[in-house]
Amino acid sequence: MQKREVYKLENNKVVRSKRNCPRCGPSVFLAEHEDRVTCGKCGYTEFKKKN
Repeated sequence: MQKREVYKLENNKVVRSKRNCPRCGPSVFLAEHEDRVTCGKCGYTEFKKKN
């Protein structure tokens, strides 16, 4: 993943486009899968609700 995929520019400010891991802190992003979001470092997983 490249930096331009993780950060966006809005109103001359840098904004993160991915969620951070609640266990690891603000430097680790969560990977978005079809049915869940997962941290690759600690293994934290949140499952998405099906509608």
